[in-house]
Amino acid sequence: MVSRRTLLTGTLAGAGLIGAGLAGVGPDGAQAARAAQRTARQDAPMTSAPGATHPHGHRSRPGSPTVLIATNEPWGTYHVRPLVDAAARRGIRIVQLVPDTSVIDPDDTVETATPDDAPPANLLVVTGAADWPADCAARLSRLPVAASSLAYLNPQQAPRAHELRSRLRVITSSSPAEARAFSSYLGSHRRVRVVGSPQTDHLPVHRPEPDTVLVLTSVTYPDETGGAAPGTELLLACAERLAAAGAHVVVGMHPREDPSLWDRYEISDVPSVQAAGRAEAAIGIPGTVFPLIVAAGVPVVGCVDPALTVPDYLLDVCSSTIDDAALAVGAVGTAELPGEDVRYDAIGPVGGSADRLLDAWERAARPHPQRR
Repeated sequence: MVSRRTLLTGTLAGAGLIGAGLAGVGPDGAQAARAAQRTARQDAPMTSAPGATHPHGHRSRPGSPTVLIATNEPWGTYHVRPLVDAAARRGIRIVQLVPDTSVIDPDDTVETATPDDAPPANLLVVTGAADWPADCAARLSRLPVAASSLAYLNPQQAPRAHELRSRLRVITSSSPAEARAFSSYLGSHRRVRVVGSPQTDHLPVHRPEPDTVLVLTSVTYPDETGGAAPGTELLLACAERLAAAGAHVVVGMHPREDPSLWDRYEISDVPSVQAAGRAEAAIGIPGTVFPLIVAAGVPVVGCVDPALTVPDYLLDVCSSTIDDAALAVGAVGTAELPGEDVRYDAIGPVGGSADRLLDAWERAARPHPQRR
């Protein structure tokens, strides 16, 4: 096994994903959403019954809200999952809206429902302004709305953002940098509450194993749930170079990536942020997970494809970016964490983030919005 020290000397330098693109719902899902809009339902705000037990087993506090969530990735529950335990502890019921439940894993910890089957609720949270969340907001026209960035979005105004702006009671983001991008995406000049990322509430202890490199995939092929990001061929080539140089490659798999592309390596059986505790460095396609990996104390190298577009702050946390697999070994071997100011700008506050986000949602769900 080649040591990291050897990599640092550069003697092996000659050897040799990003959060998913956030697409709108596919044609079938969009048709279902439009059909849902034509179907009448009672969507007046209603507080959960005192002491009610919800289908996923937690008991609500008297007066606690029910929150519906609509994401840019209609069936992708993975961005909501880190909130489940904190919400259950507080008695808040969160339900993700999906076009249909046919592709939802019955064991998924996130409760899901279609707009027709959703329980009476106090608040709709949208994580973007693509077709699915915008359609849900139009469908649930009597609910107050919050906008919360749970995954990166490029700082260009979304075509349907104007449909949401006047209804927003609060806007939240994980970090100052993400807040700037989210504001541009929404076309909003309002204050954005920086709450941190719930995924940083329980960071792993960083105990790097010698020569272990975490490879962070994106999504190779788009599907109804969302888009894909370019760069997989480059990342595969980088992993091959690293393995040939003696690195132990552990793959942090995006939930929608095809695992068969990576089955020659160890595929982590825990989320990428937790897997980072084992790694000396990480390399991947820049995406939402990059600041979280840096928060865990692991430097990252970005694999950039000319067709890839991501906010600058995701590149700023990279020790370096490469567009040639021949550079992978050297870049990983010399990878360093960014400065503290860059880290805070991209990561935001660490610890208690889920509670800060849920606090904001609870305030927004009240019948009379509090002054902000």
